[in-house]
Amino acid sequence: MTLRHVTLVTLLAAAFANPALAQTCPAPAGGASLTYPVAKKLDQTDNYHGTMVADPYRWLEDANSAETKQWVTAQNAVTQAYLDQIPQRAAIRARLTKLWNYERYSVPGKEGGQYFYSRNDGLQNQSVLYTQKTLTDTPRVLLDPNTMSSDGTVALAGLAVSPDGKLLAYSTAASGSDWNEIRVRDIASGKDIEDHVKWVKFSSTAWTKDGKGFFYSRYDEPKEATKLADVNYFQKLYFHRIGTPQSADTLVYDRPDQKEWGFGGHTTDDGRYLIITTTRGTAPKYRVSYKDLSKPDSKVVDLIDNFDAGYDFIDNVGTVFYFSTDRKAPRKRIVAIDVSKPQESNWKEIVAESADTLTGADIIDNQLVLEYLKDARSVVRVHDLKGKQVREIALPGIGTVGGLSGKRGDTETFYSFTGFTTPTTIYRLNMKTGASTVFRQPKVDFNPADYETRQQFYTSKDGTKVPMFIVSKKGLKLDGQNPTYLYGYGGFNISMTPGFSPANLAWMEMGGVYVVANLRGGGEYGEAWHQAGTKLQKQNVFDDFIGAAEWLVANKVTSPSKLAIGGGSNGGLLVGAAMTQRPELFGAALPAVGVMDMLRFHKFTIGWAWTSDYGSSENPDEFKALVKYSPLHNLKPGSCYPATMVTTADHDDRVVPAHSFKFAAAAQAAQAGAAPILIRIETKAGHGAGKPTTKQIEEVADRWGFLARELKVGDSAPVAAGGSK
Repeated sequence: MTLRHVTLVTLLAAAFANPALAQTCPAPAGGASLTYPVAKKLDQTDNYHGTMVADPYRWLEDANSAETKQWVTAQNAVTQAYLDQIPQRAAIRARLTKLWNYERYSVPGKEGGQYFYSRNDGLQNQSVLYTQKTLTDTPRVLLDPNTMSSDGTVALAGLAVSPDGKLLAYSTAASGSDWNEIRVRDIASGKDIEDHVKWVKFSSTAWTKDGKGFFYSRYDEPKEATKLADVNYFQKLYFHRIGTPQSADTLVYDRPDQKEWGFGGHTTDDGRYLIITTTRGTAPKYRVSYKDLSKPDSKVVDLIDNFDAGYDFIDNVGTVFYFSTDRKAPRKRIVAIDVSKPQESNWKEIVAESADTLTGADIIDNQLVLEYLKDARSVVRVHDLKGKQVREIALPGIGTVGGLSGKRGDTETFYSFTGFTTPTTIYRLNMKTGASTVFRQPKVDFNPADYETRQQFYTSKDGTKVPMFIVSKKGLKLDGQNPTYLYGYGGFNISMTPGFSPANLAWMEMGGVYVVANLRGGGEYGEAWHQAGTKLQKQNVFDDFIGAAEWLVANKVTSPSKLAIGGGSNGGLLVGAAMTQRPELFGAALPAVGVMDMLRFHKFTIGWAWTSDYGSSENPDEFKALVKYSPLHNLKPGSCYPATMVTTADHDDRVVPAHSFKFAAAAQAAQAGAAPILIRIETKAGHGAGKPTTKQIEEVADRWGFLARELKVGDSAPVAAGGSK
């Protein structure tokens, strides 16, 4: 092997790092350097298209090994000892507990003449499912997941009520895992019947019109010891008939020749059709098939048999299927396809693409209810089935709408509205008049009038205009001294929109500024915006994030020593890339459950599906792009990295904890300064979904405590005194 091959990765990392990196590391807020647990280095290298890449911490990929468990225990001990020394942490936890203690409701749904919704009384670990016949009836508890485990680590992952309102199919997830189990509850008695379906993952539950069974998606049973890490291939769509064992379930659709294809089943409201959406990874490009359920032996018919665009089924009127699609419309449009003459030349455009991004659609009261994003904030418009706009729904401010679902014959629907300083409020919408009335409005211990939200556009490295939201107490002084938390995601067509969080409110009460950047790779401006942050263009996402930080510093909102960055999952990758590319720009970094090893992510659980956004190290050109920004591979020994607290969880089977383990070990070894590099490893938790309230509060208290110390927020932060009424 030549020297050039052996050293190429090091040269790439050096060229990519900031050339102006300071040689002397600043003193940390916490004083003396920490002593980290020893992490042995293996002589492990891999050949990527002629380039040798070292992977000395490969052993940490085995979460079940005694060595890894010992390392995890030792790391948690170091982190806990550090956090225990933070004087503000107890006050932060107390204030968070008070802020979190408010009633929270989901958007109600209606099925079989009954309403169903979830409610959390404030500090319950999991929200409770209720039902009631009318909106004025006394609600009845239908399902309380808090009774399913002593520590709240079993969560509801999905719900589906049979069309006659008699049965509830509900899925649960344990300790945050993506693996689900489906059980069935008799709604009248509130008791489970015998049906039990396992090895479900990334699945909907779709009942037949007669309520005799449902469609669901599953994988083959995995090996128990490695079920949280093994790769997931060959998903299958099944039908489960009520009263029969899972072993008798009918295979409805699979493709043994396509291991990466996934299948989602949806039954139409009229009960006639099963719509099968086929996905390939996480790319928003689908195939669509259907099966006529009115004919027992009908075949599955391919309606759209390629992956050329996204096609989201809305509803059908007889043989006419309505779709939201970005086919020939990057910001989406509504089309009608008559399945009796399905050729594209016969498609009918109902609502044309607009300047705003279409994010949701349903047919309610024989009208199209359309949700749009206009510069990352919600707009709702109602059209008739011919496409004519009927009205725009008045919303109470800058925020995000959720819900707005129903059936063609419904005359009402419900939606949620939330903003950065607006706790999620539930509204009832009269479809005849367009009038909205408050259905449930929470009371939170703060005064929204004390805060302000503004949207700022800034220029990224290549000249692209990018928006961000800046939220703070009113009267923000532009003196560069404000502790600031910059959050982002930038991937997988996911939009970052305004939303209320007691965690972020506590940060602002401490005098902090909360900033969300709407980076390329997301869905805020449609598929073109998404694609501009993928594969060989992924660096645009990091440039956008760094550009937001530079604007905040240049305009004296904050300064590098007062600026923290955070993000989870793909956002954890974002933080890892930003802190390795521009370490001098940040005072602290909080990468959560991040994708840190961009060369091996596809080898675990569902990681292979992310290659549609990231590319793969198995492709020579994509490898060259990946190795330039992969956080694990761009940690440079002798560098001055910001204070960092990596967070992950032992049951994360979405982004396996090995990513965070390896990154933390490498970062601790590379750090030249005394700023801490910690890793916080949660137990009995996963990627984030279904995390109990108690665990959420503890994690946020640790996060803000860490930043209070490292950004020198100080003991006199308002959080200690509580908020205003």
